[in-house]
Amino acid sequence: MIAGVYRINCDQGATFERTMTIYNPSVGGASATPVNLTGYSARMQVRPETDSNEIMVELTTENGRLTLGGVAGTIEMEIEADVTETFDTDGVYDLEIYNNAGKVYRVIKGRFVVEPEVTRDAE
Repeated sequence: MIAGVYRINCDQGATFERTMTIYNPSVGGASATPVNLTGYSARMQVRPETDSNEIMVELTTENGRLTLGGVAGTIEMEIEADVTETFDTDGVYDLEIYNNAGKVYRVIKGRFVVEPEVTRDAE
């Protein structure tokens, strides 16, 4: 599986929610089918740059920021508003799925663009 490239836009100070579906490639004109994510976990990190040690936010199935939809092939992402409020720079990310057998697949990767908040509490 080759990772797709997808730009994520995130509104600073707002709850970030995104749902995506992972599909098996279509073969011989057949329709693509969702990847069965049963038995998989997922992890995603956003960093200012690829080689940066700083993690802006981490999403995992363990911390509840990623939810896998089993046979539907969906991955739901969520970042709380109080976390996105702290974002002050764009970043890069990738999202991986993995199973107990040690198989790891990078699903998507790309730029994580922070759209600055205008409406905020008075200072």
